[in-house]
Amino acid sequence: MKLTHLMTAVLLTAGLTATAGAQTASTLKKVADSNKITVSYREASVPFSYLIGSKTSVGFSAELTEAIIDDVRKKLKKPNLEVSYMPVTSQNRIPLLVNGTYDLECGSTTNNSARGKDVAFAINHFYTGTRLLVKKSSGIKNYADLAKKTVASTTGTTNAQVIRKYSADKKLDMQLILGKDHDDSLLLVESDRAVAFAMDDILLFGLMANSKNPASLEVVGDSLQVEPYACMLRKDDPEFKKLVDGTITRLMKSGEFAKMYAKWFTSPIPPKGVNLNLPMSEELKANLKALSDKPAM
Repeated sequence: MKLTHLMTAVLLTAGLTATAGAQTASTLKKVADSNKITVSYREASVPFSYLIGSKTSVGFSAELTEAIIDDVRKKLKKPNLEVSYMPVTSQNRIPLLVNGTYDLECGSTTNNSARGKDVAFAINHFYTGTRLLVKKSSGIKNYADLAKKTVASTTGTTNAQVIRKYSADKKLDMQLILGKDHDDSLLLVESDRAVAFAMDDILLFGLMANSKNPASLEVVGDSLQVEPYACMLRKDDPEFKKLVDGTITRLMKSGEFAKMYAKWFTSPIPPKGVNLNLPMSEELKANLKALSDKPAM
């Protein structure tokens, strides 16, 4: 019995060591050894990463992902590197990255200090804040109008935490319900199960533009906070972070980043050819020079 317990303890320790090793192993070595990189995409984060009737995502972040993949190919001297694309949600994107299921996420993920305990972030590539998507007929113009009403947000997002805290701080007694993804949360408003959808304003504009009846919806309310978006990668992997930061730096310094921004934020975008008309924010303009990966608090 003692020997059995000893063997079990040894095997358990070996297993935990192997898991820890897998989590801290170099992403570039992992990719080189397998000749494959696995990247994630979002299905409804317009205009960053979204589907338009196929299994291939499009969007601003999707193009960032492809630029990073090209630099991985060059770094590893593997022009025929296999690429696997994996859909993730707000809820599962961090655990699946941490456990090694995929290697890189460029979507619509906020870079904040809490998440920084589990993952690393590249240079910030967008800045946004929580606002509200409502029906024009609702009469809701700001957060005080939401007292004792049902409000939607999306599972696993910082916005759900922000709106819950705001409601408690202001004693508004909102009833918060969570959609499994952004399309699901939008449906809660369209079907009158919620009077508002609290989310990053840029995602709300994108969802509204591609909704069934855009003219019936509007984005209202003050921005509750400013949060940066950044590509997400595993912690304690300085070699891969240097490569990802290098790609974003090159795009920002060359002017290619500004062209990509214009394509997705101030030009007609698929599938309906709607123009979001969202000029680059002052925070983002400043970061084209600062190249900061500073998180939101």
